[in-house]
Amino acid sequence: MSTQPEVWLRGPVPGIPPALQPAAHAFLQTMEDVEGAAADLTLDQFWHRPGGAASVGFHVMHLAGSTDRLFTYSRGERLSAGQKSALAAEEAPPRATPADSIAQLRQRIEAVLAHLRAIPIETLYDPRTVGRAALPTTVIGLLFHAAEHSQRHAGQLVTTAKIVRSLDVPPS
Repeated sequence: MSTQPEVWLRGPVPGIPPALQPAAHAFLQTMEDVEGAAADLTLDQFWHRPGGAASVGFHVMHLAGSTDRLFTYSRGERLSAGQKSALAAEEAPPRATPADSIAQLRQRIEAVLAHLRAIPIETLYDPRTVGRAALPTTVIGLLFHAAEHSQRHAGQLVTTAKIVRSLDVPPS
């Protein structure tokens, strides 16, 4: 447990425009929550699905993938074949180690912060679309949805990690 206040109470993230500070804070908080809850899990705990719920590993993998996809849409781009394959793999994830999965998420969040630093503020309300159905949104809508989505999954991950720690998860 960190003795520091939550990320949003530590001041501005360097280089992030004021309008995007809440999103940056949410992503940094997600990373801290994931590392604090999942880094010391065994491989079997990481991928265990208590009561059929999503595993900690799924949440880490989904956090990295969904954030990548949402930021792709925020740039006005379509998903690549690799991103579509990664999405399909979330349904039956490989059993990557906690360290490798968390490192992949950290890399994604570092890319997100770099993207937030580079976004021209005047483009925040530019229209964007999502998915094959081309559902309407804006750049800022996508950025903030990605941020709050990351926090929702981080919360589920923290709870699941507590549950699997309390169980006698047999090695597979």
